[in-house]
Amino acid sequence: MKIICVGLNYRKHIKELNWTEPVEPVIFLKPDSSILKNNKPFFIPDFSQEIHYEAEVVLRISKLGKGIAKKFAYRYYDALTIGIDFTARDLQKKFADSGLPWELSKTFDGAAPLGKFLQAENYPDKSNISFRLEINGILRQEGNTSDMIFSFDNIIEYVSKFYTLKTGDLIFTGTPPGVEAVKKGDNLVAWLGDEKVIDFFVR
Repeated sequence: MKIICVGLNYRKHIKELNWTEPVEPVIFLKPDSSILKNNKPFFIPDFSQEIHYEAEVVLRISKLGKGIAKKFAYRYYDALTIGIDFTARDLQKKFADSGLPWELSKTFDGAAPLGKFLQAENYPDKSNISFRLEINGILRQEGNTSDMIFSFDNIIEYVSKFYTLKTGDLIFTGTPPGVEAVKKGDNLVAWLGDEKVIDFFVR
C-alpha cells in the first residue's frame, strides 16, 4: 500500500507561508508504518523538538489504475476521511537549508494518523467539502476543498502518470492554513463536514 501526499495545495496556506503556488502537484510518499488507526495516541519522537500538525482530506483508492484521465478519476476512489500529516519541522528546515531531501521529516513511524472513512458518495460536490481541526477544543484549522489548487481528479490524473494506483492506496490532498506545533497532552479532533472522524491524544 502506498501513501501519496500532496504538498502546497491550498492557496491560503501558501499565502500564509509567503510561497509561490506550484504549477504541478508537489508529491511525496509516506510508508505504511506511518499510519496510526483507531484513534491510537501519537507519541512525539525524541529526534524532533518541533512536530507540526497538518490536517488533510484523504482519499481511499478503490481499484487498480494507471494513466487515469481526469474525467474518469472519480471512479477510482470510494471513501474520504481526515488524516494528519505530522511534520518534524526542525528536521525539514535543516534538510531543506542544506539542499537535501526532507522525506525523513514527514515519513517517520506514526506520522500519519488516519480517521474513519466515510463514503465518497455522501459528498456529491467534491469541490466544496468543509473540514476542520480542533486542538483541546480550540479551532486550529478550517478548510474547504474549494481552496485547493489541484482538485482530487487533477491529483489522481497526475500521480497515475508515475504510479500505478492500487486498491487501498491513500492520497493525502494538502492542508489549509493554521499549521502549528503540538505538545504532549494535546487532544486532536477533526471533522469532515459535520462528521467527527478522528479524535486522539499526543503523548
